[in-house]
Amino acid sequence: MPLDRLWFHGVRTRLVGWFKDEILDAPFEPILHPSAARLRWTGLALFAGNLFFFLAWSHWMEQPFESALARTVLALSGSVFFLRIVTRDLGSTLSVWLFSAICLLSMPVFFFWMYWMNHGNPVWLSSVCAMLLIYYNLTDWRLATLGSIVGLLVGWVLHTLLVGSLETPSPPPENVLAVGFAWGSAILLGLSSANLRRTRLISTLSTMAVMAHELRTPLATVNLMGDVLRTLARNDVPEGKRKKIDELSTRLQNLVRSMNRQIDTQISNAQLLRLPREKSPVMAGDLVSEVINNYPYRSTRERDCVRLHIQEDFCFVASRPLFMQVVANLLKNALHSLASASSAPNPGDLRIDVGIHRGKGRIAVSDDGVGIPTEQQSRIFEPFFSTQAGAGNGLGLTFCKNVVESVNGTISVHSVPTMGAVFMVDLPLQKDAH
Repeated sequence: MPLDRLWFHGVRTRLVGWFKDEILDAPFEPILHPSAARLRWTGLALFAGNLFFFLAWSHWMEQPFESALARTVLALSGSVFFLRIVTRDLGSTLSVWLFSAICLLSMPVFFFWMYWMNHGNPVWLSSVCAMLLIYYNLTDWRLATLGSIVGLLVGWVLHTLLVGSLETPSPPPENVLAVGFAWGSAILLGLSSANLRRTRLISTLSTMAVMAHELRTPLATVNLMGDVLRTLARNDVPEGKRKKIDELSTRLQNLVRSMNRQIDTQISNAQLLRLPREKSPVMAGDLVSEVINNYPYRSTRERDCVRLHIQEDFCFVASRPLFMQVVANLLKNALHSLASASSAPNPGDLRIDVGIHRGKGRIAVSDDGVGIPTEQQSRIFEPFFSTQAGAGNGLGLTFCKNVVESVNGTISVHSVPTMGAVFMVDLPLQKDAH
């Protein structure tokens, strides 16, 4: 008996762990492989597919029931995916809700309704099975499962309202088996695909973290060389050369600090998806001030271009070290944008504002640099995508997005090419700052 209880406890622990890792804590992806091009292709498929199959099922291979009105509405809904307000930021609440709603209506709701209206004939049986596989390929498998259940029920209710009878004929057992097999296959494919994407990303980030960690030893040597240079400059060196050596030593050590900050970011990137994060109340103003004061600027002029404006300080709950890296990364990107501009930075060219906007705390980092090309703005938060050709690894903003979303916040960007950019971090407020 003790052995049986031990075995049962082990199985239960593994099941609870699997449920927590794969369902509760796994990253939520309402739009799989998000890109403006993928969204436009989906919209085109909605438009052309509905028109084609309306002609096919109403004229060429006539079915018992077709709806010109429903097909027209669904075809026109595909045009939403061409709107810039949707494709500009695929991680925004508006884009996610529109995408999810249109996919829900055009796939499970419509297909199950047509299945019931056509009495579950072979055409619509195969259509429902194909729809399930497509649906799970477009959105998170958990959202697709919920949407499919909702679509099944809503389709049956619509059929009942139109037919005017609750006596809907039961589907044949072979239909139930076929739909169940397709549905189960779609769930397994969606689950394994999500796990594969997460595993590949973690493996890549882990490799980068190991490589970054190995750089600490030579960096420590370089930092020591800076100390040696400063010490030598104080002994038997003319005043003019001493100042130059001091300046060189300071720049060398600032470079080491900057590199160590990048290493910390990469290690945090590798750990973020799999390690629990401790959270505590954080005052936004204090955090931003500390980052600005400790940032390894390349010159005094670069430091002087930064201005902090605290309109109204606020408290939020998060990991302070991770959020310091978020602000530092946004500051670094803004300074790089200013450095890429034609003119040297002036005081106030980089502004960090702390305040409250629409009931949420906001940290806004604004710069008057080169801005972000319009066609790239929807992709800047994607892993390994960088606007800095040959200079960036494309993980900094992905890291920022992951950290911000881990505390139910949002990060967004507004940019006009050649006129600068504004990155806005909106965070839930912590009412009790004590």
